[in-house]
Amino acid sequence: MLNGISITKRESNRSSENFNMSMCKFFKQVGVTSQQQLEKTARQLPGKTKSMDVKMILTAKGTDLEHVVEGTIELDE
Repeated sequence: MLNGISITKRESNRSSENFNMSMCKFFKQVGVTSQQQLEKTARQLPGKTKSMDVKMILTAKGTDLEHVVEGTIELDE
């Protein structure tokens, strides 16, 4: 049963595969575009800057999801 709907194991596996593929595609896009933006920003920082404090916030429309990840990215000297 998925969300109160009875489905066969094959349908469940297909649904799970679609969800996983869609999620992977989304996170690949997030990763690639985020890295590009961070690299662009790092190049614009003053030369003596040693690190960047960063925050990523994940939300989903229509839900109360708010997942926050914070960290520090060390820059080349």
